Amino acid sequence: MRISKMGLKNVKLANLDEMYPAQDILMQTGQIKQFGSGIYGYDNIPLKVQDNIEEIIKKNFNKADFIEVQMPLLQIDEIWKRSNRYDQYIEDGVMMTSKTDKANYCLAPTAEETITSFVENRLTSHKQLPIGLYQIGTKFRNEIRNRGYLLRGKEFLMFDLYTFDKDEEGMLESYKKIKDTYFKTFKEIGLEVVAVAADNGSMGGKNSEEMMAISRIGEDTILFDEETKQGLNVEVLEKEDAEKYLAEQYNINDIKKLVEKRAVELGHIFALGTKYSDSMDIKFIDSENNSKPYYMGCYGIGVSRVLGLVYENNIIQKDGKIEGYSLPLSVVPYYLYIISNEKKNEVAENLYDEFNNKDVEVIIDDVKGSIGEKIRNAKILGIPYVAILGNNTEEGFIEIERTRDGMKKTIKIEELIKEVEQMKFTKKDINF
Repeated sequence: MRISKMGLKNVKLANLDEMYPAQDILMQTGQIKQFGSGIYGYDNIPLKVQDNIEEIIKKNFNKADFIEVQMPLLQIDEIWKRSNRYDQYIEDGVMMTSKTDKANYCLAPTAEETITSFVENRLTSHKQLPIGLYQIGTKFRNEIRNRGYLLRGKEFLMFDLYTFDKDEEGMLESYKKIKDTYFKTFKEIGLEVVAVAADNGSMGGKNSEEMMAISRIGEDTILFDEETKQGLNVEVLEKEDAEKYLAEQYNINDIKKLVEKRAVELGHIFALGTKYSDSMDIKFIDSENNSKPYYMGCYGIGVSRVLGLVYENNIIQKDGKIEGYSLPLSVVPYYLYIISNEKKNEVAENLYDEFNNKDVEVIIDDVKGSIGEKIRNAKILGIPYVAILGNNTEEGFIEIERTRDGMKKTIKIEELIKEVEQMKFTKKDINF
């Protein structure tokens, strides 16, 4: 990609949001645009980072034998009334609705009702179970607290998965399998998460855990066991049977050894039981030819929320001043930022063409400006490596800098091509 085609706003970073500085950089430089409270548009790089996060999620859950589907964003109110949740969501002010002369609709805040209706007359026999169906799509919720930019929006991208099992034992096996897949997925993205015991709330069901990343920007306070890596949301302690609930469901018997941490919720997993299949009267035929309700689970990841935290967790600071960020190789859309002075422009263009021919995604800064200004732009865009062709660069050589820590080395241009190409496929840093 060429910087001249991007429309990047060259601004001096100032008065950054103390709580969410990385996302404020996105706003100040025009990489995301706010169209209203909790409503954003994405420029090329954050959009491609989000696409890469999606692909990692899909890859890991496809490997675990879950099936991708797509449910409608516009949902008729009758489906929600079958589960008896419509009035509650309306009363809570969460659901966005649209009334027409034909029917009443809502913009999907979640998809338990539609997915349960989707399998009706489709999964009719115990021989078809267990099965898990997932989608990644936009959701809508009338969030009152639109703080944290991408971390809490009215419109957001969400991964949601729904499992159907023939009994409680199978449901809990699916629950464990998915929980393990969550940990693998977040690790690949570059985020360490903990499972936090939580209240099921309006979702209902048996087990419930929030998948949280411990972070300085966390809105939630959790109690965390540093040995077992198990945590719990302090809200759970408000339950009447809190101690019994924690001991039975999460084997937490002594909350005194837990320490307080701030954390960001990135996902939530629920073992629902038969709540929705019962209320919507959707059943299968078991091995003894009896009609039984499915045991269900539902699992979510806030993809746009993950995107926001990836930026916040990869800030570059020098002498206490925030300069930008260096995005993880697992999700970054462009691996190298090519910079040159006017005398070396032809060499830079040839290098850019060479990478394009090899399908290695890089950026060339083809606008007028000093080397220093261009390095600054690379950091604002989150590019992990900069390649510099300047007056001091010998013929056939190029200087590279790792933006994360400022490490530099000079190598032959053909070696750089090989190293960046290898970096793309291995997702491992260049050696210095």
